[in-house]
Amino acid sequence: MKLEILTPDKKVYEGEVTAVTVPGTMGSFQILKDHAPIISTLEDGPVIIKSNNAGEETFVIKGGVVEVLKNKIIVLAEGVA
Repeated sequence: MKLEILTPDKKVYEGEVTAVTVPGTMGSFQILKDHAPIISTLEDGPVIIKSNNAGEETFVIKGGVVEVLKNKIIVLAEGVA
């Protein structure tokens, strides 16, 4: 899967991932390969990225939106701490 994390200022992350956990408004949830298409609002909290080559990375976002479509994940964050 391809993940992009964007803020109004810059692209924070771009790369291939195996799983992403995001802080949804109704609770955090994980996105895996072939996830159903979804658009969801996000709260302040950690975005946990798992990939084969880098292991696990975490970015703390300040709210935003996530879109998942055809194994492409776009996180539009208001900011990253």
